[in-house]
Amino acid sequence: MPTDNKAAGTDPRRLFVFNGGFWTQPRLRRILQLSGWDIAAGLPSREDVVGIWGASPTAWRGRAIAQRRGASLLTVEDAFLRSILPGRASGHVARRGPIGLLIDPLGLHFDPETPSLIETLISSGATAALRDQAGRGIERLRALDLSKYNAHRPDSAPPKPGYVLVIDQTSGDASLRGAGRAEFLAMLAAARDENPGRRIVIRSHPETARGLRAGHFTEQDLRPGDALCDADISPWRLLENADAVYAISSQLGYEAILAGHRPRIFGTPFYLGWGLSADETALPPDRRGRASKEDLFAASHLLAPSWYDPCRDQLTDFDGAVDQLEAEVKAWRQDRDGYLAYGMRLWKRGAISRFFGDGRALRFTDTPSDQVTLAWAGKAGEVPQAIRVEDGFLRSRGLGAALTPPLSLIADDLGIYYDPTRESRLERLIAAPLPPRGGRRATDLLAQIRKAGLSKYNLSAAPPDLPARDGKRRILVPGQVEDDASIRLGAGVERTNLQLLARVRQDNPDAFLIYKPHPDVEAGLRPGAIAAADLQDLADHVARASEPIALLDQVDEVWTITSTLGFEALLRDVPVTVLGAPFYAGWGLTRDLGPMPARRRARPDLAALTHACLIAYPRYRDPKTGLPCPAELAVQRLAEGITPRPPALRLLAKLQGALAGHAWLWRR
Repeated sequence: MPTDNKAAGTDPRRLFVFNGGFWTQPRLRRILQLSGWDIAAGLPSREDVVGIWGASPTAWRGRAIAQRRGASLLTVEDAFLRSILPGRASGHVARRGPIGLLIDPLGLHFDPETPSLIETLISSGATAALRDQAGRGIERLRALDLSKYNAHRPDSAPPKPGYVLVIDQTSGDASLRGAGRAEFLAMLAAARDENPGRRIVIRSHPETARGLRAGHFTEQDLRPGDALCDADISPWRLLENADAVYAISSQLGYEAILAGHRPRIFGTPFYLGWGLSADETALPPDRRGRASKEDLFAASHLLAPSWYDPCRDQLTDFDGAVDQLEAEVKAWRQDRDGYLAYGMRLWKRGAISRFFGDGRALRFTDTPSDQVTLAWAGKAGEVPQAIRVEDGFLRSRGLGAALTPPLSLIADDLGIYYDPTRESRLERLIAAPLPPRGGRRATDLLAQIRKAGLSKYNLSAAPPDLPARDGKRRILVPGQVEDDASIRLGAGVERTNLQLLARVRQDNPDAFLIYKPHPDVEAGLRPGAIAAADLQDLADHVARASEPIALLDQVDEVWTITSTLGFEALLRDVPVTVLGAPFYAGWGLTRDLGPMPARRRARPDLAALTHACLIAYPRYRDPKTGLPCPAELAVQRLAEGITPRPPALRLLAKLQGALAGHAWLWRR
């Protein structure tokens, strides 16, 4: 069922509004515009439409004018996934606006007087074909801990199991339809009467907990053993530990249904009357009827909303909205308390500020101390308590050594991926089961990467000009920077490029060996060059300044110590032999000749490895909008050649080349 003009295939229509919020909130206006509505001022005609914000205090103006002018009404509300913070919160994160809207030409979903779009979708049977998809969507929200607002802390523990959860709401909430403190106290009394002797936990609304709006319950309403829960705790975790749930019209009451509860409902929300809740108020017998929680979710999350992709500036579907919100929430939850950062080179500090600046202030220091909370991984030995930062595996179009800003960074709270001597967060992600939709995302992302021919640095290089195969097996041997941390910490017997090449030749005397020097080594920026005489004796071909992905398309296998090119070979189903212990080895996907950590016992498939390495582990920042973004958007930007602007210190990149032999002057 179409819910907007574009879906219906008609031209955009004027939407007359009399609420200042429609004019002052850019994202609200943009979603409406993309949904086929042009915001307009003035008086409407009978053929026009008046837009109102739900049942807000100013909605009466639009209703009155629409009635007087004979125009129809369109109600607009936030969708059930909105943002990290409530709209009334302060700061640039709160000002981003909603990720989606409910644009309803029929009524309000919390007003039972008139069937709303959500109710009509369920009653009409439009949701029946989407039940499986809805089930997966519910699982995904639970796994990602996503709700309407998402400032809850992953490490905040809910109360001990076995309580009765009573849900508060903000005073004056339009969905309460006039219900006030007396009605909330009556609900609390019913919870006590129906659960004698049980512990009561009253859940405050997020806006009340932040001091933005008053609620209905106070500490004086508690009895010994009860609790008023106003901490930043996941709604899903609260519901998992609850034995019973009581609500008037809160979205948390709806999520209780999605989590498998049969909540006791004292208001008239859209989820009332479907046989999924114990309802204090009865609807007329011809209203609603039986439905599954998947039917409700299909209507409320898959069909009714207009979801928005702020990076691509276009409408999207439920999964696209979740991908974006997941990226934003991931950054916020890790960064909310701010950082004191150490070991960050001057030219990187702008990118670090952008990537890790969604929470409180990020400050830099040149002095190691126990106050440091964020550190470049190579400097983390001086501040072992700090989260370690490194470049991601889809980094940029250009080398970091040339001061090219990154599209992705990694923040690891356990170790760092290139250090096999200790467990990293990446290892845990690889060993963990795939999240809902994780395999599908990884497979689709792999297809994008292969189609675009992307790698870590995406350098502009000549296509390889290889001699005829002559029936020989081709082995690509990527050179590395010999003082790189992955070599120092993860190499086996072979620790230099010369030793690597000699070992490959020894084990493969009849193969055609292609040696590819590391770009930083070729540029004279880092150590690892092999003498020309040695290259002539050991390699059949030296692929200088060659495009690495095009090389992978023309070889039969890759041998390496710890090079990331081995990971990129795996992504393209090229067999890989490792002599060290890189992050992608030891999981059953490579031939391992080096010393592997015994803890790498999991056996993920390629999709699971891809999801862990490219979706779950890094964080990405969109160079166009500055927003956290999902991996799929980063791949699109790299394919389009849209990358962050180089820092003002770009001139230093040229000096770097001239001073490569005196790295102590410019490396910190």
